[in-house]
Amino acid sequence: MTVMFVGSHWRISLDASFQKWAHTSAVGARAACYHDEIKLPSCHVDTTPTSVYFFMLICKQNLKLEASSDGYAALFIVTCSTLLSGKTHKIQSSFPRLFFLDMLRSEITLPIMKELVPHYLQDMGRDLGTILDVLNSLFGTMSIAILEWNGYADITFTLAINSLKNVDSTALLQFLHPILNMLLHLIGNGGETLQVAAFRAMVNIVTRVQQESVDDAERNHFLVNYVDYAFDDFGGRQPPVYPGLSTVWGSLARSKAKGYRVGPVYDDVLAMAWFFLELIVKSMALEKTRLFYHSIPIGEDIPPMQLKDGVFRCIMQLYDCLLTEVHERCKKGLSLAKRLNSSLAFFCYDLLSIVEPRQVFELVSLYLDKFSGVCQSVLHECKLTFLQIICDHDLFVEMPGRDPSDRNYLSSVLIQELFLTWDHEDLSLRAKAARILVVLLCKHEFDVRYQKPEDKLYIAQLYFPLIGQILDEMPVFYNLNSVEKREVAIVILQIVRNLDDGSLVKAWQQSIARTRLFFKLMEECLLLFEHKKPADGMLLGSSSRNPVGEAPASPKYSDRLSPAINSYLSEASRQEVRPQGTPDNGYLWQRVNSQLSSPSQPYSLREALAQAQSSRIGASAQALRESLHPLLRQKLELWEENLSASVSLQVLEMTEKFSMMAASHSIATDYGKLDCITAVFMSFLSRNQPLTFWKAFFPIFNCVFDLHGATLMARENDRFLKQVTFHLLRLAVFRNENIRKRAVVGLQILVRSSFYFFMQTARLRVMLIITLSELMSDVQVTQMRSDGSLEESGEARRLRKSLDEVKDETKSASLLYECGLPETTLLTIPDKMTENRWSWSEVTYLSNSLLLALDASLEHALLAPVMSMDRYAAAESFYKLAMAFAPVPDLHIMWLLHLCDAHQEMQSWAEAAQCAVAVAGVVMQALVARNDGVWSKDHVAALRKICPMVSSEISSEASAAEVEGYGASKLTVDSAVKYLQLANKLFLQAELFHFCASILELVIPVYKSRRAYGQLAKCHTLLTNIYESIVGQESSPIPFTDATYYRVGFYGDRFGKLDKKEYVYREPRDIRLGDIMEKLSHIYESRMDGNHTLHIIPDSRQVKSEELQPGVCYLQITAVDPVMEDEDLGSRRERIFSLSTGSVRARVFDRFLFDTPFTKNGKTQGGLEDQWKRRTVLQTEGSFPALVNRLLVTKSESLEFSPVENAIGMIETRTAALRNELEEPRSSEGDQLPRLQSLQRILQGSVAVQVNSGVLSVCTAFLSGEPATRLRSQELQQLIAALLEFMAVCKRAIRVHFRLIGEEDQDFHTQLVNGFQSLTAELSHYIPAILSEL
Repeated sequence: MTVMFVGSHWRISLDASFQKWAHTSAVGARAACYHDEIKLPSCHVDTTPTSVYFFMLICKQNLKLEASSDGYAALFIVTCSTLLSGKTHKIQSSFPRLFFLDMLRSEITLPIMKELVPHYLQDMGRDLGTILDVLNSLFGTMSIAILEWNGYADITFTLAINSLKNVDSTALLQFLHPILNMLLHLIGNGGETLQVAAFRAMVNIVTRVQQESVDDAERNHFLVNYVDYAFDDFGGRQPPVYPGLSTVWGSLARSKAKGYRVGPVYDDVLAMAWFFLELIVKSMALEKTRLFYHSIPIGEDIPPMQLKDGVFRCIMQLYDCLLTEVHERCKKGLSLAKRLNSSLAFFCYDLLSIVEPRQVFELVSLYLDKFSGVCQSVLHECKLTFLQIICDHDLFVEMPGRDPSDRNYLSSVLIQELFLTWDHEDLSLRAKAARILVVLLCKHEFDVRYQKPEDKLYIAQLYFPLIGQILDEMPVFYNLNSVEKREVAIVILQIVRNLDDGSLVKAWQQSIARTRLFFKLMEECLLLFEHKKPADGMLLGSSSRNPVGEAPASPKYSDRLSPAINSYLSEASRQEVRPQGTPDNGYLWQRVNSQLSSPSQPYSLREALAQAQSSRIGASAQALRESLHPLLRQKLELWEENLSASVSLQVLEMTEKFSMMAASHSIATDYGKLDCITAVFMSFLSRNQPLTFWKAFFPIFNCVFDLHGATLMARENDRFLKQVTFHLLRLAVFRNENIRKRAVVGLQILVRSSFYFFMQTARLRVMLIITLSELMSDVQVTQMRSDGSLEESGEARRLRKSLDEVKDETKSASLLYECGLPETTLLTIPDKMTENRWSWSEVTYLSNSLLLALDASLEHALLAPVMSMDRYAAAESFYKLAMAFAPVPDLHIMWLLHLCDAHQEMQSWAEAAQCAVAVAGVVMQALVARNDGVWSKDHVAALRKICPMVSSEISSEASAAEVEGYGASKLTVDSAVKYLQLANKLFLQAELFHFCASILELVIPVYKSRRAYGQLAKCHTLLTNIYESIVGQESSPIPFTDATYYRVGFYGDRFGKLDKKEYVYREPRDIRLGDIMEKLSHIYESRMDGNHTLHIIPDSRQVKSEELQPGVCYLQITAVDPVMEDEDLGSRRERIFSLSTGSVRARVFDRFLFDTPFTKNGKTQGGLEDQWKRRTVLQTEGSFPALVNRLLVTKSESLEFSPVENAIGMIETRTAALRNELEEPRSSEGDQLPRLQSLQRILQGSVAVQVNSGVLSVCTAFLSGEPATRLRSQELQQLIAALLEFMAVCKRAIRVHFRLIGEEDQDFHTQLVNGFQSLTAELSHYIPAILSEL
């Protein structure tokens, strides 16, 4: 170093080793610097304090080197002489001299000092000399004596120190570092009085610096710079400062605590506590570094320092006092308390890196004792802030416990206090507690030091007790709001994600209830992170209804939630599915364009969300989404869906582990129901999940049913099975083919389990039919065509396709492979089973049952527009629904009752009664099947005679239908009696009394078993009336008809399924042919469009398709007669009186006939000798009265009769009518006399003179001239025999008539005799033998 005087400055050239100090000058002044040269103003220039301070540093450094070169001596002399000769106020200021003395306190042995110091002291003023005398007395170990004491008192020195308070602000900031160093030296090494004085002065100075500097920050940057860079604790040349600083501050705090007056300085020191606490920490850190610097090998961490007991006790006392201040001032709501609380927290935070952690834990324990339990909101907030700061320590995971047995004291304290906070009444504190935990877990997750599986496991085990606390106090969790619940849920998932199986098993072994609660938490996680798209209804991706959801969706992405969730499960961000049309090298939204990069719409999703929230656009979830660019909105949707999938997959993994453990019976759960598995599975299936989840779900679904199929398919789990079948059918409607195919596989897995654990599929079929019925109310099975008509919807088509695939054996293997399952899954025999029970025929039957129900539901929906007009189709629709859902008694009865109501509206009393009988039959069969009633199989058989639809097939499945909300348990004797009575009432209205008698005979056993004599009396009275009504019908001279029947044929494509089909309609007895023509025309004309017209075929001839005109739809309506059971359909007799000859009991008809006259020459009518007759017999699908008004014709046969056969038939018909009257007893009186009125009517039509043309015309046509020669001899003999028999019966009838008549009928009898004689004479011309025969 060289020193020279140039002009008005000293120029000093520095060695390279000192150039680094050139940048440490005080703030605000810079000296001109040329490479390593520095200018120093001479004495006649107004020297600035900055330059003085700067050169004092240089001198101090040079003197420390203990070198004796003239250069260093010259530097020191030049500098000092410049300072001492200054005449200005600034040069005479005490600061350069004080700083000079600060250099003197070092152990300097340069001889030059001996010469310099006396010269310097002699030139000082009297007051300054006094201060320096006192200060120099503190330097104790200096090698030379500067000044003798001669009685200066400590109080004088104290006053001198206090005079530092009057220094102006600019000088204070410029010389802040040496002043603080000097005061800290006094605090560390002085006596008690000087310590207190120096401490007070220091408090005053740092407070002024905080208040008077332009820096408004809470932590003043001048003071921060001092602590962080300038303060070095005197380089180890004297004892550290922290013991003295802690002692003097602690004594002041204790004085305050004892009630002594300490003045305003105490509040000041509290306000600046952060500064003093950091000085203590820095002092400790420097001491620790000096202690271990040379003893620790390179690369190893410095071990924590153990504080001496005395010092630690002093710090504990100070800490206790400060905590008391925080506690008391918090109650007053002072902001100082919160700042002090944070300072104490950072103090502990810093100490954890320096001293033995267990000593720090003593401070933490002291804090928690002071703030124990659930405190007032402001106190509790302070406690949370304290824990938040402490636990943010880098070594938090590696901290030991307070005792050797504890794994981590801080984590256990944190868990306990956070859980307490979640039960706090202050909602903001709950949110803060949840936030602390989430941020902490995220920090662990992405800490590069803890990426090994064993590290993650250790962290999970640290936090696992939190889950235990939640399980112990579940209401605490439920009382949180949705945002806090999500944050807690994400923590729970993160913990169990990294937990080992052993820890989980241990948790599941404690109790059944606790295990159940654990999975209840898992269900809550699924609920909290369920992803619902705006257009989601119940059927995600399957329904076109409800374009916008009305329910407010909970915000999934908020400023509070997003960072933690975005960090959780990094896989979520990697599972993004690239939309079609995106480039290979990235996503569509990664193309930066003017729209996305504009200031109003940031490119980043996080930036966009933050911007929307800060501008309060995102007041609601919907508004937030709408404020985003469409591509960012798509990215947000994808992000949320991936998050939901990650959560679901995590819970699915837990469920799989639980299933495996439950198979070995190594955990505590309800093995009778396995409700943990069933509850989570129902939660999975009932929520919308992405394809990623379904791909993982179904292999596990198959595995679980392999292990626990017997339990899951048991009756105790009916509710679970019903839910599973419902949601599998729901998935089978999805547009997404991958999900739909997996639903098909899921159904096949259920069928397989049913085969192996129940030996049959009847019960599963009942389940599926029930759930299909429920699904039909949620699926839109029809859609509107462009012309306004309805057609089958895409949903219905997809469901039909899925049900077809269930039974498709050819595609089964490839379908299983495509869904990630072995191709032999369905044929694999489960453990403990020996034979393969899979049957494709059973599966086909099951699938067809479901398809039948689907078709019936679809047809019913398609008929909705015309149902009010076409009552026949409406009734058929209800009937098909009733039959399709027949395996489920409840649904079967429901649709039958709908059908019954529809018939009553149409006044179709017989059909309505049949519906009531069918309902009663379902109930009776169920009761007989379980021996729970007064009826037997014979009673059911009697009921079946009334209503043949009461079949045995339904009863076999009634017991299988015991499902929650459905089942035979609802079917009671009382309900059966109620419907039998309804049927009786309806049959009475239809005047079908013989059915009423049969029904009452089924009701009477019930009243007998109950000894209900009043009811029995009513029943027998009613029976008496019914039997009398039957007698009246049988004795009536006019045959009783309960209905009329018509054959209706449909021809034309506008009729749809009715085209080219024939039906027999049952109509009330007063409906004539013209009435039904008008009714059907009205129904079907409305279905014709502009290209089609309706035409009614007026006759009953056979319809030939080639004769039909295009664009015309034809109806052919023909009156038909019912056929008796024992009737000879091949008989050529006419059927004019056939109904009167039948018994009233035979009112069930399934065959009908009609006769059509024709001639061989193509004419419809001709003479008797040319008139042929075609008799058509129709067989219907079921018998009348039926559940519907019309039955399909399943079989049609025709017979042709020649003209002579027609003639013979006509004569034989009249003969049979007379014979019946002669031979039939009079049942009303019990004698054997025939009925006179009926006999007179028949005789008058047979032998009266005016009607003889009938028989005579036959003789004229066939027995005279040419026709007689064309007859075969056999035909001729039959005709003559018929005529002879007719005349013989007429003669006998006339004799009987003579015996019956009185005086008033003599004239009529005379007419009959004359007519008979005249007829005989006429016939004798054709049959001469007739005279001898009669």
